[in-house]
Amino acid sequence: MLGLIARRLLSLIPLLLVVSFVVFSLTYLLPGDPATTMAGGVNASPQDIARIQKEFGFDDPLPTQYVRWLKNAVRLDFGDSLIDQKPVSEEISRRFPVTISLALSAMVVGLLIGIPLGIMAGMRPGSVRDKVGVGVASLGVAIPNFWLAMVLVAIFAVDLAWFPALGWANFQDDPGEWLWYVVLPAVALGVWAAASLARQLRSALIDTLDQNYIRTAWAKGGRERRVVGKHALKNAAIPAVTVIALQLSTLLGGAVVIEQLFSIPGLGTYLIAAIRSYDIPVIQGVTIVFVLIYVVMNLIVDISYGYFNPRVRVS
Repeated sequence: MLGLIARRLLSLIPLLLVVSFVVFSLTYLLPGDPATTMAGGVNASPQDIARIQKEFGFDDPLPTQYVRWLKNAVRLDFGDSLIDQKPVSEEISRRFPVTISLALSAMVVGLLIGIPLGIMAGMRPGSVRDKVGVGVASLGVAIPNFWLAMVLVAIFAVDLAWFPALGWANFQDDPGEWLWYVVLPAVALGVWAAASLARQLRSALIDTLDQNYIRTAWAKGGRERRVVGKHALKNAAIPAVTVIALQLSTLLGGAVVIEQLFSIPGLGTYLIAAIRSYDIPVIQGVTIVFVLIYVVMNLIVDISYGYFNPRVRVS
């Protein structure tokens, strides 16, 4: 198992280098000249443009700029925001718990709905409950999370006044108030996660229940809870684990839109504001954080494969 982890960690080094270069190049992929835009746009004077180029090193060769940026990024130092002059790393560290708590809450919603729905459908393929489960899962995948968020706000925040429509509370300050604020955005994000998980778990469970060792367990008189829970689910969980891990990364991306709708002070609103104002250090910092989360989640998936399937450890 340690060998598997070591191989996966070593394979991440070239990947992270390539990704970091792509993130750094975002400066040059945006329309216009970065120095001109940062100096004030079309109204910028040549003196201001020259000052910005010298201050941020835009007049240096691209490899030199990248190496300089990478040295700071390795220490999680992304510079200061061009708008409010605050350190980007400090702002990310302040907003990151908000975004990750929203994504994790949405994942909990997905697990609570998706696992029972997938098991219910996969246990009796072709039955009425299977068709109902597949229909509900297909509907959940098809509904855009921003549309669902607006429907939830209209019903549960405006009409019934059960939950707030806007705002946020930190978990460490008041867990009860945090739960009150997180319910609607978490459900809006989590329904898609539940639907995707249910569909994947259903397919994997149907295939697993058709294996010979499962038939042997039934023939020995094993109870449904033991056969399904101990034997079938463990093997069916391998593709489901992949979906769960990758969903968390996707939910972080989906949180960008949901945070805007609910006025949540997370990384999503921070990134959108930076894109609008061409705040390059913020765009680079938030993007690299999202990339690192995605890479870490993929690493966890690879390691979990080694746990669920010992053959992966020596492959």
